[in-house]
Amino acid sequence: MSDLAMTRLHEAIVVLYAIAIIFYFVDYLKKNAKAHRVAFWFISVVWILQTIFLVVYMIETQRFPLLSLFEGIYFYSWLLVSISILLHCVYRVDLPVFFINIIGFIFMVIHTFAPTQIAQSPVGDSLVSELLLIHVMFAILSYVAFSLSFVFSTLYLILYNVLKKKQWTKQWTRLPSLQQAESSAIWSIVIGVPILFISLTLGLMWAYLTVAHFNVFDVKIIGSFIALLGYCIIVLLNHKGKLNTTKLAWVNIYAFIFVIVNFFLGSSLSGFHFWY
Repeated sequence: MSDLAMTRLHEAIVVLYAIAIIFYFVDYLKKNAKAHRVAFWFISVVWILQTIFLVVYMIETQRFPLLSLFEGIYFYSWLLVSISILLHCVYRVDLPVFFINIIGFIFMVIHTFAPTQIAQSPVGDSLVSELLLIHVMFAILSYVAFSLSFVFSTLYLILYNVLKKKQWTKQWTRLPSLQQAESSAIWSIVIGVPILFISLTLGLMWAYLTVAHFNVFDVKIIGSFIALLGYCIIVLLNHKGKLNTTKLAWVNIYAFIFVIVNFFLGSSLSGFHFWY
């Protein structure tokens, strides 16, 4: 298998792995059977692609891929995927499968975009650029999700005040119901959180590879992780029934304001986030 083909295969695995984690996160929080099935099929495709690469690599090298650190990392990631599929099929446990796949995804990213791999690959520069592209794409998708949460939270407050003051008119008939607005707001966050986590994981790897004197305590990085933590807390409190209705709406609005401030102010103060 050519180096270019292997590179594209690894990129496809990382993207499919990321999509599977998003669906697993949705299933874990909302007990959504359809999301669980979709996540499992994506993970199954990841396992098939990893196995194909593993077999081809063994045939080409005539040995088992455990003689270097990065071969070991790949085999470790493959084992984690295999175990998660086994747990899914035999024991029907969801939470261990979710966390096992998060660990497997991180190690797959490390293997695919590790400095040694980049240096040895004839498409190394292209791989780094594509890593940045995927990072930015996922970051923008997470911002879109949080923007939707902000919109639905704002609509919730408008509708709540209209009903409370008994000022209902025909012009408000196109608004969603209170339940629809609240549900859509929290669903947007549930989707946005794993996407932002994936974006930050890929972004850290890109910065480590390309930024001279990379500082993990960069203002934009810290702000992004605070936003991620904040939205995680919102989801968990809502899941436990401690944050809903108008309180949830206001917290979502404040969280989105923080995201916007971090987007602009954090970027201007960052050492390497020059445009986004």
